[in-house]
Amino acid sequence: MNHFVVSARKYRPQSFKDVVGQEAITNTLLNAIENNHLAQALLFTGPRGVGKTTCARILAKKINEQSSGVEDENDFAFNVFELDAASNNSVDDIRNLIEQVRIPPQVGKYKVYIIDEVHMLSTAAFNAFLKTLEEPPKHAIFILATTEKHKIIPTILSRCQIFDFKRITINDMREYLKYIASEQEIEAEDEALQIIAQKADGAMRDALSIFDRVVSFAGSHITRQATSEILNVLDYDTYFSVTDLILDNKLPELLLAFNDVIAQGFDGQHFISGLASHFRDLMVCKNPQTIKLLEVGEETQQKYAQQTQRASVPFLMEAIAIANDCDLKYRTSKNQRLLVEIALMQLASLTFEGGDKKKMMDAS
Repeated sequence: MNHFVVSARKYRPQSFKDVVGQEAITNTLLNAIENNHLAQALLFTGPRGVGKTTCARILAKKINEQSSGVEDENDFAFNVFELDAASNNSVDDIRNLIEQVRIPPQVGKYKVYIIDEVHMLSTAAFNAFLKTLEEPPKHAIFILATTEKHKIIPTILSRCQIFDFKRITINDMREYLKYIASEQEIEAEDEALQIIAQKADGAMRDALSIFDRVVSFAGSHITRQATSEILNVLDYDTYFSVTDLILDNKLPELLLAFNDVIAQGFDGQHFISGLASHFRDLMVCKNPQTIKLLEVGEETQQKYAQQTQRASVPFLMEAIAIANDCDLKYRTSKNQRLLVEIALMQLASLTFEGGDKKKMMDAS
């Protein structure tokens, strides 16, 4: 059996042009290298899985390539040092690093030190590092990476050029997953990749891990249904059908639909918060200027466009308020199921006319 390499490692970017969703930072770094305007201490900060360590490694390789004109990364392998501050966070570890920094590189112009999870350093280690960071030798460049900038002492922050990495957008993530699927000769529905991208919550590494899990389950053909099943998420169809029942004032069917959701093992708060988001997406579709805020595939976008014609703006405003209020009260409620059912009753009554209210009472 061939050794399996997870997608997060197999497709790790090897150059700045391969990095997804961080164009502002990669362009800035490239320009800084080309113009010889790179600071000697850089801090990469942002959520997990968005490319901080990857960019640090690419930058470390690029610095010596640019300064020497040689494009063989193996020539400069000994010029890049990585320290995991999570497991090497003592003052002795930093003192050892400082001793190494004094020695100039044997090949190339710079030695690059990447310190990952730098917020894990002890206070004593931070203080020992201060002077070297403020006045590093001309051959040393430090790249610090962290997910928690607020834990780094201000005296360190003031000595670094800070780059804030952003969460990767759902659309960017979906397009990259589509590229990876084609590379692996896997047929993947756009809606399935959309669900994976949403589940990843802005982290590309998480998206690739989820993608591998779905491929293990579904094989070479990834469908929306299989993805929803393996990831245990409520797909769009559930919310479209529930909204149709609300707009048609079909209260008994609405309560039965909610019962089915509960029977599938979903949490009531997950359902009601998803419904609030669905109403928000319908509101976004009302105006051509805001429709770009709807991060879904083309097929689902058409469904939103059709359903939003049935729902008025006043209805959607009230529906969002009711669903959001239920979401806020859910954790403190003693009867959580009843709370969601009352919210659904209120939603179903929003479009009732006087004569229809009696019909509803008779039907129920």
